[in-house]
Amino acid sequence: QVQLVESGGGLVQAGGSLRLSCAASGRTSSTYAMGWFRQAPGKEREFVARIKWTGDETYGDSVKGRFTISRHNAKNTVYLQMNSLKPEDTAVYYCVCDTGKSSPGVYDYWGQGTQVTVSS
Repeated sequence: QVQLVESGGGLVQAGGSLRLSCAASGRTSSTYAMGWFRQAPGKEREFVARIKWTGDETYGDSVKGRFTISRHNAKNTVYLQMNSLKPEDTAVYYCVCDTGKSSPGVYDYWGQGTQVTVSS
């Protein structure tokens, strides 16, 4: 099993920045893809970013150019640097892990989420 714990969420004004962290524990591997999803109240979850073990990055259209995903394998930690935040970025942000052992597009493990609120 893999456990994921997010941190770094909070309240920020529009145009500000936050950095989210996700600490992984358990049967972790640097070969696992890691990523972030978010979900606002009453809305479906939305893909934010993904990083493979090779370092290849993928971003959702709504955050391209503003968010950056990175990972520090020695610390079993993945980060999401969020710049130029907008009120529409307000959501619970979830860290996810894809072990590659399930169907494509399925993330095997999810964190409990961290709230990000962007005020206007």
